[in-house]
Amino acid sequence: MDPFIALADPIRRDLLRALASGPARVVDRAARHPISRPAVSEHLRLLTEAGLATVDMFG
Repeated sequence: MDPFIALADPIRRDLLRALASGPARVVDRAARHPISRPAVSEHLRLLTEAGLATVDMFG
């Protein structure tokens, strides 16, 4: 995914700003938004595909 397209969504921009302060669990990020945890996971997946975020499964 193109990074600029990924950043066009306000929720993804907010998630990226939050990630800049450090890693967190998806459930913690989802608590800050009026969308479901699966929807937050999808937004994070798109940020990862755009090369704007990484996943640490064991951190």
